[in-house]
Amino acid sequence: MINIPRDSRNNSKTNTNTYHVILRGINKQDIFLDNFDKSKFFKELKKSKEEFEYEIYAYILMNNHTHIVIHDEEDNMSDIFHKLCTVYAMYFNSKYERVGHVFQNRFKSIGVDTDTYLLNLVRYIHRNPEKDGIGKMKDYAWSSYKEYIYNKNITDTDLVLNLFSDNRKEAIQKFEKFNEIQENKYTSAEFEMENAITDEEAIHFIKLTLKTDNILSILNYNHEKRNELINEIYKIKGISVKQMCRILGLDKNVIYRAIKEKLI
Repeated sequence: MINIPRDSRNNSKTNTNTYHVILRGINKQDIFLDNFDKSKFFKELKKSKEEFEYEIYAYILMNNHTHIVIHDEEDNMSDIFHKLCTVYAMYFNSKYERVGHVFQNRFKSIGVDTDTYLLNLVRYIHRNPEKDGIGKMKDYAWSSYKEYIYNKNITDTDLVLNLFSDNRKEAIQKFEKFNEIQENKYTSAEFEMENAITDEEAIHFIKLTLKTDNILSILNYNHEKRNELINEIYKIKGISVKQMCRILGLDKNVIYRAIKEKLI
């Protein structure tokens, strides 16, 4: 189980060391033009996992982006994805006789801090082929879905499957059913990543909004001023209430009440 203390922090590191990492092609261009490209990236991902000794809970390789959920106990995120992206970009540029960036800016990572969030995230990732109209997730070759159902390769499936049952056969059956349905008791996921921002980006914009480097100064204001600032922060494009709770050290109900008061 993923257990997290509800303390505030002022950086993008999550206390679970578990992250949803998104790699996108520059200008939304394809980073995989054929299955050989996907195979190359997969092999490099496997090498990276062995070298840096992190765990992978889910992944998918789409034509112009990838999703990877990793548990990085040693805090090597920057090194992991700098090396992985560099090696693949060199391969891609050489193969297609091109120069320049392959990936869009720095990788995007968002902390995964609850079991519910993790389950919804894994399902969201596996359903990407269906969302994009490519085909059924169970038929898609370049994701971790089949590793959960059949034999695992690079995916560490135990943590997720154990959330369904201690009995492996029963866990797999429940996992399949969970991935098939659109909604059930595991709701409240925030996986529309197109406009989402990382904690690091959110912190930067919050500091600009508060006009101070001391983010927690918001706790010192009176009720009216604090709620005014909460609403200004809520206007930041891509920020979530979940991030605001995490970064500002405020209970979600305090934030929701402040937003509601503004709407009345």
